[in-house]
Amino acid sequence: MQGEQEAQFQEFVRARWSRLVRTAYLLTGDAHHAEDLTQTALAKAYRSWRRVARSDNPEAYVRKILVSCNSDRFRKRRVTEALTAAPPEVAGRDEAVARADERSALLGALAGLPPKQRAVIVLRYWEDLAEAEVAEILGCSPGTVKSQASKGLAKLRTYPGLAQAMDGPDRSRTSTGQGGSR
Repeated sequence: MQGEQEAQFQEFVRARWSRLVRTAYLLTGDAHHAEDLTQTALAKAYRSWRRVARSDNPEAYVRKILVSCNSDRFRKRRVTEALTAAPPEVAGRDEAVARADERSALLGALAGLPPKQRAVIVLRYWEDLAEAEVAEILGCSPGTVKSQASKGLAKLRTYPGLAQAMDGPDRSRTSTGQGGSR
């Protein structure tokens, strides 16, 4: 890789590392697996950085690699794992401390979802991507994203403590068509 492209890649990694690791954590449920998954995805992106950098949205391209690498773990080794009950500690984030119980409940509930539903929920609602973007990342139709999101949200609502958090007055209710513009 040439000097200028190398610098572009390094800047990309510095700017997006935390966000990519967070997404990977939500997909894997383990901080160490999340870092490994992110490194694997970035290594693949590095090998084809010219193509990635020329894309309309390099972050979306790398996120697609990240989701694909995570799916490969399940296909190749039939990995079954549960998300941990507690997220990794994040220094200096008061809102994270205030919502720790809610996040723990959410992470526990995410553990009960199949990998594809988990990926749809994470990308659609945590990463706030449009259905078309999620469909492109997962290589499926927007209809599949809608159905997987609906099934995943329905399952999440069965977990104690999550139904009120998901349907509270300050939450948009995009999954039921009440509010939200997506």
